[in-house]
Amino acid sequence: MRLALGVAYDGVSFCGWQSQPNACGVQDALEKALSQIAASPIAVVCAGRTDTGVHAIEQVVHFDTAANRPMQAWVRGVNALLPAAVAVQWAQQVPDDFHARFLAQRRCYRYILFNHPVRPALWAGKVGWFHQPLDVAAMRQAAALLLGEHDFSAFRAAECQAKSPIKQMYEARVEQQGEFIVFHFCANAFLHHMVRNLVGSLVYIGKGSHPPGWMGELLRQRDRSKAAPTFAPDGLYLERVAYPAGIALPQLGDGSMGAPLPFAGA
Repeated sequence: MRLALGVAYDGVSFCGWQSQPNACGVQDALEKALSQIAASPIAVVCAGRTDTGVHAIEQVVHFDTAANRPMQAWVRGVNALLPAAVAVQWAQQVPDDFHARFLAQRRCYRYILFNHPVRPALWAGKVGWFHQPLDVAAMRQAAALLLGEHDFSAFRAAECQAKSPIKQMYEARVEQQGEFIVFHFCANAFLHHMVRNLVGSLVYIGKGSHPPGWMGELLRQRDRSKAAPTFAPDGLYLERVAYPAGIALPQLGDGSMGAPLPFAGA
């Protein structure tokens, strides 16, 4: 039997998604709890790995098990065994050919930036921070240039293992909510550090170091050294993963379930 789960976690408490020898990954904690419920070893596959300090509102995973348990055992039962910083949101049986990673059509990320002269205290680790005033209109113009299919080599980490830097960007927008600036990105897939590198370059444009058109130049140049430094992971959230219409997974509505801020649906 194959099951899919929606999982939320606070990335501050982990060394990223992927399992590590010292068991500090989200995957380590989840597999340990699932294995206890199943009374046998469980290995999970996720829709997209996240780095140290990066959060998830809804990571999607799948796993196989012969254990026959009530569906709530895979939610409440597993959650009772998980650290406080990670929780299963839903569980559902899926066809045996369902694959959390390979069948995902879109992955959507949100980056929340606190734009204020003084660093945040209550939101430490949950939002990024930039102290200078930012021109949101200029960042919006620049973000619009990211839409469509592009070679995103300028925003690719050196250690990226993706076979191709060419990705399709479906959504790239910038919203302002008081002193918070929220960046939304949806694409068929992302390169390693791609969102954080995009945010870094948008912040450079927002502070006036470059005009909005600089974003188009970076895409054409395909040179990571020309773009801005990688931004902090603190404000980055894997928001949702979209699958073909025939795959009916539970929906979290407007994204408020497990969301970190009151304007989660912005």
